[in-house]
Amino acid sequence: MRGNMEPKNVSVKITLAIMMIASFITPFMGNAINLAIPAMGKEFGANQFWLNWIVFSYLMTSTIFLLPFGRIADLYGRKKVFLCGMIIFAISSLACAMATSLPLLIGFRSVQGLGSSMVFGTAMAIISSVVPAETRGRAIGLNTAAVYIGLSAGPVLGGFITGAFGWRGIFYFNLILAIIVIVLTFWKLRSEWKGEAVRFDFIGSILYVVGLALLLYGLSDLISTFLNLISFILGLFILIIFIMRELKTRFPLMPITMFSKNRAFAFSNLAALINYSATFALVYVLSLYLQTVLGLSTAASGFVLLAQPIVMAVFSPLAGLVSDWVKPRLLASLGMGLTAFGLLLFIFLGTDTPIALIVVNLAFIGLGFAMFSSPNTNAVMGSVDKKFYGLASSTLGTMRTLGQSFSITIVALVTSVFMRNMTIDSADYSSNLMLSIKVLFGIFTVLCIAGIFSSLARGAKQKKL
Repeated sequence: MRGNMEPKNVSVKITLAIMMIASFITPFMGNAINLAIPAMGKEFGANQFWLNWIVFSYLMTSTIFLLPFGRIADLYGRKKVFLCGMIIFAISSLACAMATSLPLLIGFRSVQGLGSSMVFGTAMAIISSVVPAETRGRAIGLNTAAVYIGLSAGPVLGGFITGAFGWRGIFYFNLILAIIVIVLTFWKLRSEWKGEAVRFDFIGSILYVVGLALLLYGLSDLISTFLNLISFILGLFILIIFIMRELKTRFPLMPITMFSKNRAFAFSNLAALINYSATFALVYVLSLYLQTVLGLSTAASGFVLLAQPIVMAVFSPLAGLVSDWVKPRLLASLGMGLTAFGLLLFIFLGTDTPIALIVVNLAFIGLGFAMFSSPNTNAVMGSVDKKFYGLASSTLGTMRTLGQSFSITIVALVTSVFMRNMTIDSADYSSNLMLSIKVLFGIFTVLCIAGIFSSLARGAKQKKL
């Protein structure tokens, strides 16, 4: 039905529960895979460059397709797109589990990212369509908590599954979860939610997808190869054409006025982009550090990394609830500041850093991120009219995955300088990893400090577009 009108028989609780399960899956996969990267590297004999691509391939496709599928969902049905995404995610998870070579695994991970973009371009929009505005912050907080529970379970279950069944078991576990969501969606979600009836910007979508794909691919190895430099320049050029076209077309894929005329929307999205750029690679980098430098097992590393997401899961609902009453920019900015300080402390990691200090600092960063994420999401969704929920959700999701891609790209660029062709078994791997870590956390700290100013710059609540 048009205009996002809620049928009387829609159960808010059931819908929220399904979206929360779906929101659990991808962060769980991300953190579990981070713990399994060393095992994958040993099985395939991969150097650090290709290990980065196991993570980056998934993030790249998630990023470039989020916005188009969010718009398609607004036009043709958010449940339809959500369900198709979950089916693709399930099939690709099975394919990843059965991959016999590193190129096949990377390829299937790309398809998995495509499915993820369809799920996360619609999940938050469905929640925002069903939940009343006065309790939206609480619902967003609960959904964010589901994300962080996935992050919490990732290190522990990922470490256990990898140790007991190998890294392929992680994909089989995700397959089971995806099937549960698919069955519940068919069984319980009888309604459909759509936005404004307009034309789909097909040409704009092609420009956006191709331009962003070339840009991200170019950034992944910008320093080392001329081909990547050309790809980056060409992608940037195509994205400029895309923006110019969006300013003129009647039915744009991304209404640029949402950024130019809505200060809260623009700076909230920018803050999210910076925050994820500064924090996403944290678990990936620390997983390598704990297992290769400190010599911890996969399971033990998982328990150490558990501190951050547990604090996120505990405090995110509270932060979301408070953001219904307190200005989101104040909470989010404070959270960004706490995160920046925690990242700064990790610059001083050494080969003999006590595990207890690492756990405490991870918990501190988790508190900062919880204080940022839910209020910032509430600020984004509260700054637009209901008919743009799908677009706002997918735009915010794009900022999240684009930031995550940038974060892994920063890791790829730094490690390409210090340890590009090194495998995990290389004699100098640990010493070069330590040097890379110091540079990386220095960059992440500076980014997070810049994010504080972006968060504060959003100003007072703006009139909705």
